[in-house]
Amino acid sequence: MPGETWQTDPPYQQPDRPSVERAAFRRKLRGACHCGRIVYWLSKDEPLASKYCHCNDCKVLHGAPFQWAAIFHKSDMAFQHGAAGLRFYNSATERAEHDLPCKVSCSHCGTLVMDEGRNMVLLFPTLLSLEDEKQRRNFEAQCHIFYPQRVVDIPDGKPKWAGLDTKSSLVGES
Repeated sequence: MPGETWQTDPPYQQPDRPSVERAAFRRKLRGACHCGRIVYWLSKDEPLASKYCHCNDCKVLHGAPFQWAAIFHKSDMAFQHGAAGLRFYNSATERAEHDLPCKVSCSHCGTLVMDEGRNMVLLFPTLLSLEDEKQRRNFEAQCHIFYPQRVVDIPDGKPKWAGLDTKSSLVGES
């Protein structure tokens, strides 16, 4: 949409284009969609949190029994080519637009890349090039959310929340 500036703000600000908010972006981890047209970088190798989400929207949108999401500040992420080649979808309004919060995917292959919120992004660790055991451990999920909506039991000993963690009650493994 004309006049919008979100395309030049993190995470759409390209890694090689410093600004007042982000002087130097250090590339630590690389992520990419299935076809490779969308490439992004993380400046940190450890998320603020990592969770398995069992909500109905995540299951339907990902075509999987749950979504694995890692949470980062928007400034920790940079798309190689900015917003070019990305498709946006707001599940609340069911409109294909960049209206936060929204889902972000590759416009060519359809790979879901992240959920963008107002201050944070929830990206999907399966798209990252995690090259060693330490990097993989950094992304280990701490808990399950919306566990009562699950389609498979996951007896892994991790906390299981009825809704959002710490804002809902804990539930049993089965």
